[in-house]
Amino acid sequence: MSDPAVYAAGAVCWRLIDGKIHVLLIHRTVYGDVTIPKGKVDPGETLPQTAVREIEEETGLAVALGVPLGVSTYSLLNGREKIVHYWAAEISTEAIQHSTFVPNGEVAAIEWVTIKKARTYLSYTPDVEIIDAFAKLVDTGVTRTFALIALRHGRAVQPGNWDGPDCSRPLTERGVKQAAAIVPTITAWQPLRIVSSTATRCVTTVAPLAAATGIEIKRTDRYSQDAFQQGLADVRSGIGKRVRSRKTAVICSHGPVLPEILHEIALATGTTHGAYISDAAALETGSFSVVHLSADNPSAGIVAIETHSPVY
Repeated sequence: MSDPAVYAAGAVCWRLIDGKIHVLLIHRTVYGDVTIPKGKVDPGETLPQTAVREIEEETGLAVALGVPLGVSTYSLLNGREKIVHYWAAEISTEAIQHSTFVPNGEVAAIEWVTIKKARTYLSYTPDVEIIDAFAKLVDTGVTRTFALIALRHGRAVQPGNWDGPDCSRPLTERGVKQAAAIVPTITAWQPLRIVSSTATRCVTTVAPLAAATGIEIKRTDRYSQDAFQQGLADVRSGIGKRVRSRKTAVICSHGPVLPEILHEIALATGTTHGAYISDAAALETGSFSVVHLSADNPSAGIVAIETHSPVY
């Protein structure tokens, strides 16, 4: 039996310098090589968590993840397979100003270079392939993005075991654990808005996220199951508002409503509906899909979708 694979995560950090896109590379102290910031998953972490933590540890930069760029797979010297997931991450002026980087035993230096220079500068072919994936986004005019995070509430008490109104069904113990567990993963995208169905199971699901971020929960019947089943939900206007705002937002709703939410995101951005839209909406309790859109031109369509399963 072969040894288990080593999982890691990182990001292509980018910024504009004199009107031209530059990416951040690190010079590693021990290995004497040049790579993209990345690192191994710690026990209990999700991949987005790892990417954000490793970037801050290696570069001193606090980042919000953007679009997923792909996965590198290669063999280590000990024969184990290493699997590295990458995202893009725009670095703000504020993040640069608050960088805590100093040369250390792991990273000797960090350097901003053009995409062209990065291709010849990097020590490893898999890193170059990730830069090429980022360059394709740049060539299509998609760099600055925001995300709409469609979240299904945590596991709730079953209707048959609840005497009150359906909208008042609480989370189970497992659902409470799911609500707490999503916080460090969703915060990897640094949401600025939290919108929830008025149902207790939805509001309770995003309560830990609201507490961690300091963002007030916007409760609305637009995404409630009761209103949806009565034909009174107004998903379209809600999604239209979120797309127009061009700010990363979490939308917590119900299994029957999520297909409509994803469908309206597709319509609002001129995206052709396909199986991938339906797949992104088919969420189990406590899971979520991150829908990435262009901040400069949302009507260019959905850039990418990634779905994350619950920890519990």
